[in-house]
Amino acid sequence: MVEEQMSKEELIGFHKGALNTLGNEKAELIKMIGNVDLVIQAHMKALKDLGVDLEAAAKKAQEAAQKQADDTSLSERVA
Repeated sequence: MVEEQMSKEELIGFHKGALNTLGNEKAELIKMIGNVDLVIQAHMKALKDLGVDLEAAAKKAQEAAQKQADDTSLSERVA
């Protein structure tokens, strides 16, 4: 194993560097999620301004998914 060949100081540096890199990557992902949320909110606002009831559409989609799951479950029990 590589860790067996490294000194304690090298291992400490390696792990500190890894944590630093991962922390920076996590911060960038958080920024990306924030940007995606902003775009989602903009689209939701635009749809609302156009008169689309997103709550009703979501409820309808959820009911359709539940019905499909129920139908699938029934057909599996019959088969």
